[in-house]
This record gives sequence, structure tokens and C-alpha cells, in this order.
Amino acid sequence: MKSIRNIALGLSSILFLGCSNFEDVNTNPDSSTNVNSSLLATGAIAGIMESSGTGKSFVTHLFITKYLGWGEGAVSGQYNDFGRTDFSDYANLLDYQTMAELAPEGYEEAYSGLASLLKAYVLFNHTLEVGDIPYTEILKGEEGLLTPVYDTQKDVCLHVLEDLESAYANLSVAKDFDGDIVFGGSAKQWAKVATALQLRVLINLSKKESDADLRVAERFRDVYQNGMLMESNSDNLQLVYSDKAGQFYPYHSSGNKHWAYAMLSDFLVKLLKDNEDYRLFYFGKPAQAQVDAGVDAGSWDAFVGVDPTAPISEVKDHYAAGDCSGLNTRYIEYAPGEPLIRLGYAEQNFILAEAALRGWIDADPAMYYKEGIRASMEFISSNTPDEEQYHYGHPITDAYINEFLARESIQLSGDVETDMRKIMEQKYIAAFMQLPYQPYYDYRRTGYPILPINPETSQNFNAPDKLPMRWQYPDVEISYNTENVEAAIERQYGSDEVNKLMWLLQ
Repeated sequence: MKSIRNIALGLSSILFLGCSNFEDVNTNPDSSTNVNSSLLATGAIAGIMESSGTGKSFVTHLFITKYLGWGEGAVSGQYNDFGRTDFSDYANLLDYQTMAELAPEGYEEAYSGLASLLKAYVLFNHTLEVGDIPYTEILKGEEGLLTPVYDTQKDVCLHVLEDLESAYANLSVAKDFDGDIVFGGSAKQWAKVATALQLRVLINLSKKESDADLRVAERFRDVYQNGMLMESNSDNLQLVYSDKAGQFYPYHSSGNKHWAYAMLSDFLVKLLKDNEDYRLFYFGKPAQAQVDAGVDAGSWDAFVGVDPTAPISEVKDHYAAGDCSGLNTRYIEYAPGEPLIRLGYAEQNFILAEAALRGWIDADPAMYYKEGIRASMEFISSNTPDEEQYHYGHPITDAYINEFLARESIQLSGDVETDMRKIMEQKYIAAFMQLPYQPYYDYRRTGYPILPINPETSQNFNAPDKLPMRWQYPDVEISYNTENVEAAIERQYGSDEVNKLMWLLQ
């Protein structure tokens, strides 16, 4: 059997692989042909940590949430055209199962816990994309089941929470294990990730707080009180890049011929300027037209955003004129760039701030809100050389962070709606170049931050004044699992239309 990671398989074909010989999985002619849990763990972890590509594909998710405009030509996400998703990483679920089954004596908890966590991570992302997905009947190919039914989104979420509870129970008592490219095999670190992922899942179920089966607030409170929480940025689930060949940051110019086309949006620039937030100087660079006009490169006025919803002809004109700010050179010329976070300490703090605001936990929302801001700023500062070209004379220091957190403009007010907006805006800023699609999921759930939409340019033709609420199901499912996917579409939406509300948004 060829490596299942190197073949784009339909879900139906993936399930058939359940009866294949594990001895043949992921064979590399230059390495040992023996499959073991350690090797499978390395590939499995890399599978969720690696970026979706380099260059333009690395920043695709930033167009949907209006962080960036693109000066080369029209980008579908920039104009609210979502299209179909892809279930190809269902292929990795077999590796997770095999990793747990082959665990050596004494390491069963570690590899079983990791397998449950990774499975929950992948499948929760997919249910957020489309709604109902296959869950209970996956990996039953050796039983002859090649066309799995679609579980309801509610059942999927219950299964995800069960898997994460199992993952945490195992990882919190497990021995450290081999094959971990992120934490060096620390089971305790992965237990913290399991906690953070449970919190992410539960906050995404905020509209289902009254559901008696889910017990969202009760579960959240229990995880918060009894789980091992991330304690600093050192607990981030992140992939670190370097200046070694083959390990450069994915947007680095060496593998990216289109790096110059990215421009900061006016929406992001305004959020940062409103609070005189130094992260602006780390995210972008001065607009060349402003510098040519004599504006100092370190001036706030030198940083100008583009309207990402404007007609593409206008966006291209701004790019050609050099009158908008591109990405900071630390993303383009500094080989290590910054680590790519999948789950992190800053996000956890903003989740806890929101939960406290909702009354799910007995805590001060402002404490976690400010800690989230601090974590974001410290992450940027610690992963960027203290050089003029990377911050234009505005270094983020401890003194600056303390001063920023004391500013009147960023304080929570005690009004729930106002405070929700501030928490989501800061969570959005902290996710720049990170956490693909998580800011979009927050937006469609809470309405914040209030992203710009231009009905005149929107390609969401059925609702041009709105962002789509979901992606469509994959073509391969329509072709090979037709009956089950059509049944799922009919019971949820009536048609596979991107503006329909999935269950967890109702």
C-alpha cells in the first residue's frame, strides 16, 4: 500500500484502506520499513502542523477575514466566494488508529491519547466547515462499509468532546513518548493541548448553551477547574521554522515569487491605529508612496491599508502606486519568520475572557483579556529580532506592554456587548498570520469583529451583504458517497448553499 499521506483519496476509498497491511504504510526506500507508533506519531503531528502551502496559499485564509488585500488579481476569499471544502485529511485517521494499536507496552496511554486528540482536531475542523460529517462509521472498510452515513453535527460535537475527554485522561497520566516534533514527547504538554482544544470546541458551541445533552457551560467550567491549562507561550502547539534549508517560514521570498502582492487591509490598520498598537509596525511596512513623499518610516501616517472589498481594479491600482502597506519584511526576508500556531496560549486566554463574560466561569473577564493581549505581544517580540527594519523604531518591550494594558481605550466597560466586541477584536489581532479560519468562526458566531462587506463586489451572490456561513461539501463525496451526503444536505439545509445556517449557529 502506498503512503496514504501522499495520495489524494476520496473518503470512500480511505475507508477501504482499513483492511490493508500496516507493514506497508508510509514506506520510504531510504529508511526502515518497520512501522511503529513513533514514526506514525511524527507523520501524524506533522500532518496537522504543516502549513497548507507556501506563498499565496499560506495566506489564503487571511482574505476571508479581511486582514489582507491582494494586488495581483481577484482572490475568491477576498470577495466572499467560498466554494467547496476538501476531506482529504480523513486519510490520516487510519494512521492515528494504527499508531494507537501499535503502541509499545507502557506507552498505550500516550499514543492512544494523541490519536484521540488528533482525530478530534481534524473532524471538529470539518464539522465547522460544513455541518454534518461522517464520524461513527469511519474506518470500517474491513467490515465492508465503504459509504459511511453522516452523523448530525450535534452528535459529532458530542463525539469530539468524548474523544477529547479520553485524550486528556490518557495524556495526563502517560509517559513521555517518541516521535513528537513539537514538544519533544512531553505527554503533559499534549494534555494541555487537549484542554485548550476542549475549550475551543465548547466556546464554538456558545449558541447551544441551553442544550441539555451538551451541557456547554457545565463542561467548560469543569475543564477550566480540573484540566491542565496552558500557562505561557511555551505551551503553544506551534511549528517553529529556522534558517536551515527546507525549514524556512512558508511566506519567505526564497519559495514565494508573489510575496509583494499582499497589502494590509484598512480594517486591520484602523484597529491597530485606534489604540496606537505597536503590532502594526511588526505586521506591516511603510507604504512606499508615503516614504517617497517624505513621511518618516516610523510614523503612524506611513502605514496605510487597502480596502480589500474594493473593486479589484482599484486594489491593483493601489498596489501599482505603492500607496498601501505591504507585509513586514520579517515574514519575507527573515528566514525563521515566526512559529505557526495551531492552538495557543493567547487564544486560550481570549476564550476564557469570553467564558467569564458569559458567566460560565467565576473569573474576571478583564484578567484573561489582558493576558491574551500580553501573550500576543510577547510572542511577536520574542520571535522577532530587535532591529529597526522589523519594528521601525517601535519595539514591543515589557514597559510598552504594561503601558498599553493600562490605556483607557482598551479597558472593558462592564457592558456585555461592548466588552464582547473588544475581546473579539483583540482576539482577531492576535490571530494575524495564525490560527487559520478561527477568526472567521468567531465572526459568524458572535458578529465580531464587524468585518467589511461590499455588496457591489461580493461574489456571495445569494446574499451579497453577508459573508457565507459555510463551505459546500467536497465533490468526491457527491460522486462516491452520494446517497449519504445528499441525505445530510437535505435534512440540514435543503440545498448545499453557502448561506444556510448549520446547527451550531442556530
